[in-house]
Amino acid sequence: MRPQVKICGITNLDDALFCTQVGANALGFIFYKKSPRYIEPSTAAKIIEELPGYISPVGVFVNEQRKVIEQIVSETGIRIIQLSGDESPDDCLRFKTRVWKAFRLFDLEEVKQIKRYKIAAAMLEGASGTLYGGSGILPDYAVALEMKEYHPVILSGGLKPENVTEAVRLVEPYAIDVNSGLEASPGKKDHIKVKLLFEKLEHLK
Repeated sequence: MRPQVKICGITNLDDALFCTQVGANALGFIFYKKSPRYIEPSTAAKIIEELPGYISPVGVFVNEQRKVIEQIVSETGIRIIQLSGDESPDDCLRFKTRVWKAFRLFDLEEVKQIKRYKIAAAMLEGASGTLYGGSGILPDYAVALEMKEYHPVILSGGLKPENVTEAVRLVEPYAIDVNSGLEASPGKKDHIKVKLLFEKLEHLK
């Protein structure tokens, strides 16, 4: 079965609308200023305003203050909060919107820590030391399978049209998160790659 698909690193309306037209379920907007795909909340708000109602806008934050997150969510229309830093279980609580938590796990022994989190879904990113998100490194599929015992799993990191079919068949995740594997340059999507990704996923039905 085809997983839900989140295209992350959206910075412009053209890419956003194209991704929705070819099959995306969610679009990610990165509010982490050190990211080359950072987007100003005011710009994100204008893009989100143009999106169809069935698209879930996801706000990506890294070790951000709660009041800042809540303000950006209120200003932009973000419907899912993705916490991609070193947030604790308590940091993920008491938000009015759904929360996804991203983890960089190196081995199976670390998986048990995620059961302490009360979240809507757990995202597994390719482990890359201290780098937050956007590593382009494929995650450990064995770790992803173990994570499914505790939360719906979102597979992230290093996914692209050439490897997405194998990843989805092996893990059967709730969703996949794709960013750099669909880019022409940081923050700009390659529409040919985006379309090819969804063509590959169609064969999984």
